[in-house]
Parts: sequence; C-alpha cells; structure tokens
Amino acid sequence: MFSKTSYYQSALEHLRSHPEALEALGLPVNIHYLHLTDRFNFIDITDAQLKIPVSGSKAKGHLYVSSSRGAPFKRWNLQEVLLELRGGQQIPMFKSSEENSDDTKKE
Repeated sequence: MFSKTSYYQSALEHLRSHPEALEALGLPVNIHYLHLTDRFNFIDITDAQLKIPVSGSKAKGHLYVSSSRGAPFKRWNLQEVLLELRGGQQIPMFKSSEENSDDTKKE
C-alpha cells in the first residue's frame, strides 16, 4: 500500500541518490516493511509521515519522511527526508524550503 505512494517513492529516490547516506549504510541498501504499530507512522488526508526501516552492509537505521498536500486529491509535496542510523547519526537528505513551498533544496 505505502510503497506505491509518491511520497514513499520520492523518499527512496533521495536515499538511492545520496552518496553520504549510501556510504553510511553500505551497499546493497535494503528497504524493510513499515512497522504499522509504530506511532510515528501517520497518514491522513493532507499529511503523511513515515519511518521506513533500512539497512545496508555497514549499518541499519530509519528513513524519516514527511509530506503534505494542500487539499485532498492534490499532489503530495515532500517536506523532509532524513536518515537516522542506529548509533544516532542523522543525515539530512531533503528539506522543503521555508520561504516558498514550490522551491525545494536537496542537501
């Protein structure tokens, strides 16, 4: 269900194209099933946040994803993608610009 959503796919694209995150995890990178009982995972009509378990040959962690949309049935806009490794290291990969929601920056 979640794996087909645009915010989930977009977050994985950021992970797969982020050299620092790939180096920290080690190749190959594995994406694991969401823990639906984790209270961080939340989706409603206009907001979504996911905690996606990931692992590689060097480390394990979670990909934190936040996304929103202005109204139901509108396009989802990725707000933030952050990789947090088990040891607590955080690697920001994407954060939407504060000034203008149409402008985004890749970290």
